[in-house]
Amino acid sequence: MKLFKKGAEADLYKTTWQNSKAILKIRKTKNYRDPSLDSRIRKHRTIKESQMISFVKSFGLPTPLIYFVNLKTTSILMQDIPGKPVHDLPELKIIELSKEIGKLVGLLHKNGVMHGDLTTSNFIFFQNTVFVIDFGLSQNTIKPEDHAVDLRLIKEILNSAHAKIMLSSWKNFLCGYKSVVGNAYYAKITKLVSDIESRGRYAKVV
Repeated sequence: MKLFKKGAEADLYKTTWQNSKAILKIRKTKNYRDPSLDSRIRKHRTIKESQMISFVKSFGLPTPLIYFVNLKTTSILMQDIPGKPVHDLPELKIIELSKEIGKLVGLLHKNGVMHGDLTTSNFIFFQNTVFVIDFGLSQNTIKPEDHAVDLRLIKEILNSAHAKIMLSSWKNFLCGYKSVVGNAYYAKITKLVSDIESRGRYAKVV
């Protein structure tokens, strides 16, 4: 088992499951919390994330398969998608795939799910399919304000990590998103994104 990513909430390890490559996500103990409270929180989040991945798969979202959930170690063993994060692809490919990413986010929102961590590193391109990963911050919500926060984050990521292609990628993302959620909801969400940007603590993304 090999550690390949350390996060604030969890560490990710490369491993195997029945001769298949797998990822083991282990939620870390937080020493500043009461031990019993910490255990309950980590168990709750482990259950919630595994349930969310199964739920979004039920309406057609490409996600890793869940192999095993261990509440004692607050870990999730899941399929390793051996593709590349969209973040690491050539710029022209990112622009192209932004439309598909917009469709996937639209599908999430249409089914009442906020991802909570929409970065180009959480979309994996493999065999002409874009997979969505890391549902650790996701939640069931139909609130347009929550969905607007999702869009604001991906817009900010495009602006900071992919500045040269931000406008083209964002345009394609919105096109894909609109094709799934429809004109009326699209207009509502993009208006809310503008409202969020107008607040003092957010920088305007051009």
